[in-house]
Amino acid sequence: MGIKTYRPYTPSRRQMTGSDFAEITKTTPEKSLLAPKSRQAGRNNQGKITVRHRGGGAKKKYRIVDFKRRKDGIQATVIGIEYDPNRSANIALICYEDGEKAYILAPEGLKDGMKVMNGPEAEVRVGNCLPLSEIPVGTQIHNIELHPGKGGQMVRSAGNSAQLMAKEGKYATLRLPSGEMRMVPIVCRASVGVVGNGDHNLINLGKAGRKRHMGIRPTVRGSVMNPNDHPHGGGEGKTGIGRPGPCTPWGKPALGLKTRKKNKSSNKMIVRRRDGRAIK
Repeated sequence: MGIKTYRPYTPSRRQMTGSDFAEITKTTPEKSLLAPKSRQAGRNNQGKITVRHRGGGAKKKYRIVDFKRRKDGIQATVIGIEYDPNRSANIALICYEDGEKAYILAPEGLKDGMKVMNGPEAEVRVGNCLPLSEIPVGTQIHNIELHPGKGGQMVRSAGNSAQLMAKEGKYATLRLPSGEMRMVPIVCRASVGVVGNGDHNLINLGKAGRKRHMGIRPTVRGSVMNPNDHPHGGGEGKTGIGRPGPCTPWGKPALGLKTRKKNKSSNKMIVRRRDGRAIK
């Protein structure tokens, strides 16, 4: 993937960049793998806003991506690489030898016509999905399961990959993109390779409207509000927040407060946190 710039016929166009979609080879999605996607605008099942600054945006349909990769021993051919509006990574449409089609995350280097396969007997090759027990130490992997059979939950965004560092007994040790070292059951599956569309983080949206197309509404800083609207508000001219640390609009500590439970059951799986410290 490359980054393209635009002719600056407006001030916002001057800064704007976008993907050149060089990896994309198929522009029409597979109808059988589409599902409707209703817009929640940040609301829960009671209609209350639980995620602020959401709403509007372009209408999208969900692409049903196969994160489980449980169709073993049958080769599949890559038909095309497609854009997915629901994630930063691109997706690949594959067709198994028995005619079934599926979407998978498109790793870097996957091209039309290439063969991919799932299961313990698959080769360690880009796009293939194997149990961690069958993958050599040092391999770059993505779409990693945390519980056998549940499907990939970790390392799914554009340009990301984890590295298999060690295998011992029932567990494999992985180094995640955050730097965290974590143990995962060795029977869990992962796909080989680095997730494609790696330049995604270099895109400059250029204008506020482009963010609105994504369904994200404006965020107003607390320090420019009145005291009755936010704990950071008030003061003559530009002042600080007047507190030892930043707060949410409801007065709860924000930015840096550790929210992970001390007795969380998965703590024993974390060998080293992303800040370099060991879990106690």
